Amino acid sequence: MHVCTIFRTTIRTGKPGLCASAGASACVALLFASVAAAQAIIPRPPEIAASSYVLMDAKTGHVILENNATEALPPASLTKIMTAYIAVEEILSGNLRMEDEVHVSEKAWRMGGSKMFIGVDTRVSVADLLRGIIIQSGNDASVAIAEHIAGSEDAFADMMNQYAEALGLEQSFFGNSSGLDSDEYQNFMSARDLALLSRATVNNHPEHYPIYAEREFTYNDIKQPNRNTLLFRDRNVDGLKTGWTERAGYCLVTSAQRDGMRLIAVVMGTESENARVVETQKMLTYGFRYYETWKVNDPGQPLASVPIWSGVSDTLELGLEEGVHVTIQRGRGEDLQAAINVAEVMHAPVEAGQIMGTIDISLDGALVHSGEIIALHPVAPGSFVKRMTDWFSLRFSSLLGD
Repeated sequence: MHVCTIFRTTIRTGKPGLCASAGASACVALLFASVAAAQAIIPRPPEIAASSYVLMDAKTGHVILENNATEALPPASLTKIMTAYIAVEEILSGNLRMEDEVHVSEKAWRMGGSKMFIGVDTRVSVADLLRGIIIQSGNDASVAIAEHIAGSEDAFADMMNQYAEALGLEQSFFGNSSGLDSDEYQNFMSARDLALLSRATVNNHPEHYPIYAEREFTYNDIKQPNRNTLLFRDRNVDGLKTGWTERAGYCLVTSAQRDGMRLIAVVMGTESENARVVETQKMLTYGFRYYETWKVNDPGQPLASVPIWSGVSDTLELGLEEGVHVTIQRGRGEDLQAAINVAEVMHAPVEAGQIMGTIDISLDGALVHSGEIIALHPVAPGSFVKRMTDWFSLRFSSLLGD
């Protein structure tokens, strides 16, 4: 099967994409002239004083900045992002409800470090435990929810590792639900895995994610502020979690949204509470100032109209099943280029949603997105006369070398 490529120099949000008129030509090639804007100069990324770090676009998963991002390191209380993620998944699956009462075991009650201050042999709602985990970073709350969901913390750790595999976290291993260091249990996560887990939290749990933005929580008459101090310093920040142990150093995972772009920043192994905030702000400022999340198209938006043979229609509109977003340098959206690759000759019948080829989107020759392109509508077979006419037309064209 021969393949032809339909070219277009620019992609503009909200406007029709490629437009190819039907004709006898076996391969349609279009070029839309445009005047490319002068390429903006982006300064060198800031130096980040951390053992490992990542800056990721939450919408696209594109990594803007990273260093030592795949090394498995102790995540400290950043572990609790996974603990909370599983609890919300259990709620969404119907196995758990926010109003359910959870029994507090002696093990949970005895947990050291940061605490929610739940009492032994008391019962605490899932809603309160989630806030105790996310806002107060309660080790006691983490163990209580783990035991309630899986029967024991060890069994819950097995669930954590299964979720890590399902989410594609390749440098993560969990031995407990809290992230506390011990000789018996040690958790490991990479900065990239933490960014991916946080992205899943933001995108998969929109109804529960706002808990991460709550600035304080009171339980048992004890009011504790959210340990993520960026919530109080940057109005764009709405999550996620802090962490510290002697092995891990000072860690922070942050999510912030501005001008339609959401960024996730991860720093691990910084020297102090203030350092993790300063280094995070450096990354967020750089990302928002010099990059943007660009919407390529709307779902079902026609990107090309190509000839189709032997059908009731002579043309077929092609597009993408879902909307596509890409992360690019700010102000460069009009310079994106797309190439649609389809069969040289296409015949009816065609079903709506049928995969017809691929699309490659690039900027300055670098590929930023590649995916499948589909038929946006069905084309039924034409009448016998139509099919024969098209057959002779194609045969005649091939003999002439068209």
